[in-house]
Amino acid sequence: MLYKVKLKNADDNVLLDDHVYEHLTNDPYLQKVDFINNLRKHSSGCAFFQKTWKKADGNYKTETIYLHKLIAERFLSETKTEKANLVGAKNGNKLDCRLENLIYRSRAVASRKRKTSSQVGYTGVYKENNRYRAVISINRKSVHIGMFATAEEAALAYNKKSKELYGDDGKINIIKPKARAKKA
Repeated sequence: MLYKVKLKNADDNVLLDDHVYEHLTNDPYLQKVDFINNLRKHSSGCAFFQKTWKKADGNYKTETIYLHKLIAERFLSETKTEKANLVGAKNGNKLDCRLENLIYRSRAVASRKRKTSSQVGYTGVYKENNRYRAVISINRKSVHIGMFATAEEAALAYNKKSKELYGDDGKINIIKPKARAKKA
């Protein structure tokens, strides 16, 4: 069974497996802080819980718990290694916290899977004059793939090279459908 939990500050839901949901709602500490009803969407796109308490000495303590990390630590800890120690979403949806979607990754893989910051909208694609350059990082060095007439062609070339170099751990650009020309 799948549970959808509404986030407090967004119109989005978190997806959870039934036994994960049961754990989150039956854990004494998480019950005490009303964890499941106080999940919010972080600016990075993931779900988190945050609460600030006043301590006896007058100072404040802020506790932040990222849902995907909590679930991975409780249910997937045997898959964590020294190198693969960052939690990510296989399908790219950080609100899909089903166990089948969460995975421990290395920093390099996590970096490759990160959303692009390219102004063109595709990872590894940059506009130069009226053409598009495709580049990929290999051992921390930027390597030229080629120059192309369209951003989509450059993105496809990047995808091919990424798959060749990194297999399933490589970043694959989602090619946007071209706007259809209006018929007269």
